[in-house]
Amino acid sequence: MSDLFEDSEPVQESGPKVGQPLADILRPRDLTEVVGQDHLLAEDGPLGRMLASKRLSSMVLWGPPGCGKTTIARLLAKGTDLFFQPISAVFSGVADLRKIFDAAAKRRRTGQGTLLFVDEIHRFNRSQQDGFLPFVEDGTVTLVGATTENPSFELNAALLSRCQVLVLRRLDDGGLETLLKRAEENAGNALPLTDDARAALRAMADGDGRFGLTLAEDLLGLSPPPKVPLDAAGLAKVVQRRAPVYDKDREGHYNLISAVHKSLRGSDPDAALYWVSRMLDGGEDPIYILRRLTRFAAEDIGLADPQALQVAISTWETYDRLGSPEGDLAIAMLVVYLGTAPKSNAIYSAFSEAKGAARKTGSLAPPMHILNAPTRLMKDLGYGKDYAYDHAAEDAFSGQNYFPDGMSREQFYRPPQRGFEREINKRLAYWQKLRAEKSGDSGAKESDADL
Repeated sequence: MSDLFEDSEPVQESGPKVGQPLADILRPRDLTEVVGQDHLLAEDGPLGRMLASKRLSSMVLWGPPGCGKTTIARLLAKGTDLFFQPISAVFSGVADLRKIFDAAAKRRRTGQGTLLFVDEIHRFNRSQQDGFLPFVEDGTVTLVGATTENPSFELNAALLSRCQVLVLRRLDDGGLETLLKRAEENAGNALPLTDDARAALRAMADGDGRFGLTLAEDLLGLSPPPKVPLDAAGLAKVVQRRAPVYDKDREGHYNLISAVHKSLRGSDPDAALYWVSRMLDGGEDPIYILRRLTRFAAEDIGLADPQALQVAISTWETYDRLGSPEGDLAIAMLVVYLGTAPKSNAIYSAFSEAKGAARKTGSLAPPMHILNAPTRLMKDLGYGKDYAYDHAAEDAFSGQNYFPDGMSREQFYRPPQRGFEREINKRLAYWQKLRAEKSGDSGAKESDADL
């Protein structure tokens, strides 16, 4: 680590080094090249104003991986004529910090200021964080810390009081697309992707510019290159490994449990009893059957009969107490109950759609008004502002938006008019009517619940 503390900034190479990652090759050389952080870097943004005045305050850059924290710190030093001294809290200790502060003090006497960049600053313990205070206060160093963790919980209040906390955003689709185009320009080739696959690649990056460029580098380096552009499925094969199929030699085992499941879904308790009996006679572990029946209660019945899941759990507990053969009768009772219950996969479908939307939207943050604000910093950042407490509303329904900013409201759960879900439908229709009224939608329609 000796080179980390040399009293000189690293010299930039004229060309890429052997094995140098694409993300490093394309690291911005000017703040105007940084994408996704205009709220900080614009002329009227906090960093824009600091750069214009050539006066940099100590700060903490808080943001997700791959959003540009290290790059911004390096370019801030360049823009304010400060010596850039990087250090990682993961690999450094008190002795390392002493060397840095001594070197910074020597530079200061010659008129050269120091920007001390501390990556993963939250990894320093509280006593180590306290060690920064006198050197930040007297101007020996301008501290720029980087963290992916909430500074309110990870950094000393004394250190926070001497630093501005600037929140960096995850890169949006536009920012990621800009990086992909830079990768293509650098390579002199286009990514071998269809438009849908390109969108899937951005979704895989999940707001992380560094990871997005790593994926692009892998694709641009394919040998031989694809003869035709990869679609989304082809992209998945290239950039991720699929789990291998398990227990190929037990096809009969899975065929029988599939027969049980399909018979129950088709509301044929007699056929389901037959197949369960076949499995038990063949020596199948009853616990395995109970696990699959419990899954069926959640997957294929759901809220059409909320008691089904409880009956399944109770049957499992009964079998644990009785064992075979007495407990087998409880399994038979459960099979008949599930076979004759109203069926609905609305919960299963809703959850599948929600997971798909979660993968597509990545790490979008909850809207600020529904975030808790246990610290002063979080309140100052707008956490919890304008939250409407539903119990305080006359109808106990505020109608506020709870989806992330930048994501339109979606309906995942669509219950059928069967079993208990018929009643749930009435509730949902009523809340939708209230939501439309509170949002000023004059076209709100009468619901069945009003009749």
